[in-house]
Amino acid sequence: MNVLMVLTSHDKLGNTGEKTGFWLEELAAPYYVFKDAGATITLASPAGGQPPLDPKSDLPDFQTPATDRFKADNAANEALANTVKLESISADAFDAVFYPGGHGPLWDLVDNAASISLIEQLNSADKPVGVVCHASAALVNAKAADGSALVKGKKVTGFSNTEEDAVQLTDVVPLLVEDALQEKGAIYEKGPDWGSFILEDSNLISGQNPASSEAAANAVLARLR
Repeated sequence: MNVLMVLTSHDKLGNTGEKTGFWLEELAAPYYVFKDAGATITLASPAGGQPPLDPKSDLPDFQTPATDRFKADNAANEALANTVKLESISADAFDAVFYPGGHGPLWDLVDNAASISLIEQLNSADKPVGVVCHASAALVNAKAADGSALVKGKKVTGFSNTEEDAVQLTDVVPLLVEDALQEKGAIYEKGPDWGSFILEDSNLISGQNPASSEAAANAVLARLR
């Protein structure tokens, strides 16, 4: 069971002067769902090497048993420091892909040709494609086999407009996940802000926010089994 996890390489939060990147819980929780199930995990990113961690996700309020475990896991941190360059990845080598969020993906995974191709190839092979939070935006420009938007007519979730408003970044981000998915014809649904909420539609599995990352990964794992 080979699982690919794709992280952002983008570290600038628009023109705010602040840093962004991937959200720690959204990597750590799924990582151990897959690892504890015996999966071989490969970490990749557009630029390769060490992806940027969103510093806010490292604050005490956002720590969980999974983030604590990840920080103490030398092998996991070694893999994180040496992510494979996304364009070198062969979709055929993997049984599933999972995209952790953080605001970074809004800048470098929406239009990334290698990422789009990867999603399209796994989808056409009916392999699970998992996304959580802002990483749902990685689906926006992927296409189905017939050339239509991959998410058209599919139930999909991701970071909601109300959650983006709550973190006061609505006017900073290049797109709003909820709006972008709906513009492509997705049937966007959400649960309460900050609560765990996932959707499954054929092989697409999406989670709304950080609290949804473990459940989304478990849904991917259930399909692999």
